[in-house]
Amino acid sequence: MIKGISGGQKKRLTTGELLVGSARVLFMDEISTGLDSATTYQIIKYLRDSTHALDGTTIISLLQPAPETYELFDDVILISEGQIVYQGPREYAADFFAAMGFRCPERKNVADFLQEVLSKKDQQQYWCQYDYPYQFVSVTKFAEAFKTFVIGKRLHDDLDRPYNRKHNHPAALSTSNYGVKRLEILKSNFQWQRLLMKRNSFIYVFKFIQLLLVALITMTVFFRTTMHHDSVDDGIIYLGALYFAIVMILFNGFTEVSMLVAKLPVLYKHRDLHFYPPWAYTLPSWLLSIPTSLIESGMWTLVTYYVVGYDPQFTRFLGQFLLLFFLHQTSLALFRVMASLGRNMIVANTFGSFALLVVMILGGFIITKESIPVWWIWGYWISPMMYAQNAISVNEFHGHSWSKPFADQNITLGEAVLTGYGLFKEKYWFWIGVGALLGYTIVLNALFTLFLTILNPIGNMQAVVSKDAIRNKDSRRSDRVALELRSYLHSNSLNGLSSRNRRAWCYPFNPFLCVLRI
Repeated sequence: MIKGISGGQKKRLTTGELLVGSARVLFMDEISTGLDSATTYQIIKYLRDSTHALDGTTIISLLQPAPETYELFDDVILISEGQIVYQGPREYAADFFAAMGFRCPERKNVADFLQEVLSKKDQQQYWCQYDYPYQFVSVTKFAEAFKTFVIGKRLHDDLDRPYNRKHNHPAALSTSNYGVKRLEILKSNFQWQRLLMKRNSFIYVFKFIQLLLVALITMTVFFRTTMHHDSVDDGIIYLGALYFAIVMILFNGFTEVSMLVAKLPVLYKHRDLHFYPPWAYTLPSWLLSIPTSLIESGMWTLVTYYVVGYDPQFTRFLGQFLLLFFLHQTSLALFRVMASLGRNMIVANTFGSFALLVVMILGGFIITKESIPVWWIWGYWISPMMYAQNAISVNEFHGHSWSKPFADQNITLGEAVLTGYGLFKEKYWFWIGVGALLGYTIVLNALFTLFLTILNPIGNMQAVVSKDAIRNKDSRRSDRVALELRSYLHSNSLNGLSSRNRRAWCYPFNPFLCVLRI
């Protein structure tokens, strides 16, 4: 099992991630859910210190915070039924309600008092003007009274007074989209990508082992003792082995779809918070994929080349390795584009499968160039597999093993194999294929960067609260009311209350008399 992070650690991580961004106003809703009072106190204390140090603004809604947590806030905004009942310094919140005739008991949590004093069933217990009969004070009356309170008048005057632009300072506003220089952003993203690769090392090792096993199977199927260089039919078998190598290298980049789709929510959040531009992510991911391409293409070539019986010239060996390397780079870039375009696991897998289907069918091996319909010939010329197939075939069949003359024609056996299967026979097609794959890698990575820049996540990004969560929250509240009621009845039965105190309390339910007969 892999150890994760706790709920408190997750909230700290999310909060720290937001604090290092460009936002200077933070809105947080019930961040204490699932946390104990000590953890909540630590988080709120750090947020207060950070807000004071950075001259920011933090608005937090909490459900009945502990007294020590409540004391950390500078101002309190009390909202009920869509109206602002109180907005001002924390110290004067209880004074406002005292002026309205409701006093907070000495050992009562002020946060609980502010919540209960607006409730119809709990309000009467805080009534302190015993010379006057109690009448329920609605939220609307509290809101109107706050406008005449000294804090409310001061707030109204501040809002009516226009801002004096003479106090503006050129350094007050940021003139750049990002907090540090581009080089620093690139370095941090490079380290981040390297850390992600280290944490996902199991996936890369599994891919290497999988490719090694397939290479061993290929080595035994196309074994050199059964492979000859005497006829065109022998050349067709070698073409099949080369085609299988291309397909395996091309398919090996398909895992990029699922890995990138899993990262997209974080990438979009970092992009919108101006942590870094999309190119600062795509460039390190491209550069760090080069070692994996070298390992996979080198592993395949080392295991299969001489055992299958390809041309023994070392330059041909290097040529095949170089071509498979660029093909793997093209494959990674292609599936990253599919993932950034689909932005959803199902859609991205559909795009990736369709791209593989088109690239393979129109690659020139399953269907030769002469057999492709005219209206689909454009797909043949834009298929990366076509350039890879022609380049790797030219590299092999222009070798010394295939240089023997073919029949009475003025061509070699290797050229006859290429011509007979509809492939190009000119030697320069090897470099055309390498250049085309390099161009595809650059263009596809540019499209990957573009899609990360202009596209947004699929679906609605608003938070969704399940009915079970609401039901659990209501049950916790009802349990708290029952506990307070039980404590209240127990204290009344032991000590009793004076008539004066009895008027200051009310039952949180309508009394109902039950009689049991035996």
